Amino acid sequence: MKAFYEQNIQQTKQELIVLEKSINRNSLMRLALILIGATALFQIFQLNNIWILLLAVFAIVLGFAYLVLRQSKLEKVRDEKKAFLQVNENEVHIEAGAENMYVDGAEYEDGKHAYSSDLDIFGPKSLFALVNRTATNDGLSLLASWFLRPSSKKAILERQEASAELSSKKEWTQLLQTKLLFNLGQKVNIKTFLTRYMEDQALQFGSSFMRIYVKIAPFLFLLGVFISLFVIPLWNYMLLLAIVHLMWSIALGGKVSYFSSRIDKIGVTLIAYSDAVKMVEEEQFAASLNQRLQSELKTDKQENLSTAFKHLGSLVDKLDARNNILIGSILNMLLLWDFKQVLAIVDWKKNYEGNVLKAFDIIAEFEALISLAILKSNNATWATPTILDNPQTDRIQATAINHPLISHEVAIANTYDARDHQLALITGSNMAGKSTFLRTIGINAVLAYAGAVVCAAQFSLPIYSLVSYMRIKDSLNESTSTFKAELDRMKFILEKLAPDPDTYVLIDEMLRGTNSVDKYLGSKAIIRKILAIDGKGIVATHDLQLASLEEEYVGKLKNFHFDIQVHDGEMLFDYKLKNGKCTIFNASLLLKGIGVDVQKV
Repeated sequence: MKAFYEQNIQQTKQELIVLEKSINRNSLMRLALILIGATALFQIFQLNNIWILLLAVFAIVLGFAYLVLRQSKLEKVRDEKKAFLQVNENEVHIEAGAENMYVDGAEYEDGKHAYSSDLDIFGPKSLFALVNRTATNDGLSLLASWFLRPSSKKAILERQEASAELSSKKEWTQLLQTKLLFNLGQKVNIKTFLTRYMEDQALQFGSSFMRIYVKIAPFLFLLGVFISLFVIPLWNYMLLLAIVHLMWSIALGGKVSYFSSRIDKIGVTLIAYSDAVKMVEEEQFAASLNQRLQSELKTDKQENLSTAFKHLGSLVDKLDARNNILIGSILNMLLLWDFKQVLAIVDWKKNYEGNVLKAFDIIAEFEALISLAILKSNNATWATPTILDNPQTDRIQATAINHPLISHEVAIANTYDARDHQLALITGSNMAGKSTFLRTIGINAVLAYAGAVVCAAQFSLPIYSLVSYMRIKDSLNESTSTFKAELDRMKFILEKLAPDPDTYVLIDEMLRGTNSVDKYLGSKAIIRKILAIDGKGIVATHDLQLASLEEEYVGKLKNFHFDIQVHDGEMLFDYKLKNGKCTIFNASLLLKGIGVDVQKV
């Protein structure tokens, strides 16, 4: 994939050089046309031939309009190429360890959530920062929701299939990203804006007479010109009619301005969305979720929603012409332009308001699926997890599982099989890997429940309600001590376990805020409480005495450990999960390293 991205970057940079030359050349041609045209008109004016002069003016205006249109198209292509370049450079930067240009989801960080804070789901250097490729606010919210709670098995399997198909459509997904990149950093939520616009009952305009008259007004002027040229001059009457039209437009200018202010300057945005919607409409999909989403991009009359988007964008752009006083006045005098566009927008609202908003949700879901697809493409060795059916009897099995946020160059894979126990008790030395292993299981479960691939050779699990107890902090603002914060968190976990037998706990070192005796007795009581209500999960602890619970709860609790090897006074960590309780600890060695000798009793 890195080679794929780098090839795209190199090719796009070359195309941009060519485009910049074409744009500069087109600008010079416009300047040349103005200078040459002015000289030609001066010479033609000397001939005193009105028809030749009019023909020359028409040719110059037509030529200039063509060059302006060509310039606009070239600049649009250039802007798309720049966005495409950003998309590819972003992937290379992420692979090199730099920040993702897409947001990291810090706004969704919640220390009181069941697991998101402990498992580094949101924020800088988080799972979301690794996965997210959504530019729209709706896509961002949807993807975040997938990471905040487990989905149903049906939804997970559909996303696995859909994202796998999209991962094979690399060029198409990149182009869709390119089409939507303009949303990145945009504060206005277009869907929310349009929703309010659709629901605004004040946006009523025009009478039956106005609707009829606006349609015939241009033909009245054409008829007047024809009669004035070939029958009898009516120019004074036509001027009077034009003034009446202008006064009428001014009289209702406040209401037109209300329309304009409610939807001003989003025409280009809607047209940009229409391009993305059209891409989805025209693509061939095999995955059931992708097909279903595509089929929903229709109006009640089975029209393509991209057409409706483009139509509204065009109407808004036309209404923007009123912002130019001279142009707007002429258009209103001859065509009642403002009324024509506002009435067309009212009709559009009436025809499409029930359909058009769902396009934003569909595009948002494709963005979220593309995020999962890119994760799969960028990590070819990661596995598609198997979702088991029964959380009560099925257990986690993981082969060569790693933490997705740790570089593969230094990560140490572990294998874990929970089929012969409910609760794993992991003992071990400081810095040996206990906490990382808990987070590894948790964060990969979050990926699996979102429908993504996981950082493992094989990973199968039922759908659990995850809850963690890891980073317990005191709070000066809430006058909460560490021990009180731990009690609150444990109460939260037990209250989730009692009514929900599918809860899976990840607990790292309970009751750190109290003395060693209370810590041991309290931890022992909590583990017994968890097992009494049929709880499942992993508990990591330094307290070796808790390992004796394995004998009391045969078939329910099983001991594992991480240890160290000491060679020539140096500690060597292998970060490998092993069966049984730990027998080697390193606190005394660590203290000795800072000049404190621990005397054995």
